[in-house]
Amino acid sequence: MTASESQLSRDLSTDALRGAFAQHPSGLAALCTIVDGQPEGIVASSFTVGVSLDPPLVMFAVQKTSRTWPKVKRGGRIGVSILAEAHQSVCRQIASRDGDRFAGLRLDSTDAGALFLQDAALWLETSVENEVEAGDHYVVLLRVHAHATHGGANDPLVFHNSTFATLSAPELV
Repeated sequence: MTASESQLSRDLSTDALRGAFAQHPSGLAALCTIVDGQPEGIVASSFTVGVSLDPPLVMFAVQKTSRTWPKVKRGGRIGVSILAEAHQSVCRQIASRDGDRFAGLRLDSTDAGALFLQDAALWLETSVENEVEAGDHYVVLLRVHAHATHGGANDPLVFHNSTFATLSAPELV
């Protein structure tokens, strides 16, 4: 079977691509650190684990126009928190361009400055391994230095079709 030309759209505008890419579900990660004594962080829906096991690498993409990413990468160690289903409002808060993005959040940190959200599905302590230009984004490889899972009690939050979703396992009878 081949795809007919009538099925494929050649519209590669930003809006058309955003709609097409929204069909792929992705996890959400908060990448946070402490810089000059203050928390800094961004949210990434392009986060990918298991890029490499030796060395341990993960990656994400960030817009070149981000004002926060240059601050976060200055922090040295970056805490990656894979957001759990209870983090919908936390995701919006950290992604906000206004106000104190960390007000009222329950946080943990390492001595090296990695900052984590409590109740996340997974924590990874990372540092920037490499940053590569990719069109209007940078693809950033992060080296994993430590990790902590939280026992499956905190199912991950998923972003699909431009909205939040959760994974639900079927109940065993």
